[in-house]
Amino acid sequence: MTATSTPVDVRPAPAGPGRPSASPAPAPAGPAPRTSPLWAVGGALAILGALLLGFVAEVGPLGHVRHERDRRVGYAEVRGSLANATTPIGATTEPGTPMALLTIPQLGLKEVVREGTTAEVLASGPGHRRDTVLPGQAGNSILMGRRAGYGGPFAHLVELLPGESFKVTTGQGEHTYRVLGVRRAGDPQPPALRPGTGRLTLMTATGSPFRPTGVLQVDADLISTPQPGAVPAFRFGRVPADELPLAGQPSSWIPLVLWSQALLLAAAGLVWARSRVPRAHVWLVGFPVLVALALAAGDQAALLLPNLL
Repeated sequence: MTATSTPVDVRPAPAGPGRPSASPAPAPAGPAPRTSPLWAVGGALAILGALLLGFVAEVGPLGHVRHERDRRVGYAEVRGSLANATTPIGATTEPGTPMALLTIPQLGLKEVVREGTTAEVLASGPGHRRDTVLPGQAGNSILMGRRAGYGGPFAHLVELLPGESFKVTTGQGEHTYRVLGVRRAGDPQPPALRPGTGRLTLMTATGSPFRPTGVLQVDADLISTPQPGAVPAFRFGRVPADELPLAGQPSSWIPLVLWSQALLLAAAGLVWARSRVPRAHVWLVGFPVLVALALAAGDQAALLLPNLL
């Protein structure tokens, strides 16, 4: 006799009193996809904030640190070139080259003077305008410097009084100047130079520290022996436009765009990595990169501002 098996009903029992209904298994936990447009807006605002932070840092505290570093490095270079009699005294000096020391004891100022007056050169300290003779030589020489940004080396020029003296050291020796006075736009011009004499004009910005409205000038006559010099690199008034007072540096637009694109790509990579790598690792690696790119972009943006700021 063959036994027959009875099929077993495996269907869930119907719900009834005292019997809970069956519920589907919960979905595995995981990060919810970010589809809200607010996420994209937040990312854009974060990038903009990083750019603004880099800009403010470069003009402010980091700019002061940069100026001090460049001053120390330039001072060592000038001392070495003076000792070896290799300090440039002609018109062939490349922009940015340290070529003199400016010392104004009344203001506690001791700065390295570099060749050229673009915003980039003046970020390191005072610059010599290339359509004028070098300090100490017969003729009129112009030195330009910032009032507030990047250490503000010329912040206190307005405090110089007529009759006070200061010195400039170049490859031709130490030269002494006596202050004639401080003037702004519309003030009377100083007396015309006599042949064979020298004069130095120090220039910076007027107005509030970070909102320049004009140019302040301090005129000083050379009272030590004038030195012979070469013809300036440019005729007076023909210097490149970005070396004139209160000019920006348009050539910074291209590196600014490139650094900003790099910042955008780095931020996009950071967002992509957050869903694949532990968040702590992402920020440990990504945050320093974002800060470095923001500072680089901010530095280029600052060079677009007036060079005497």
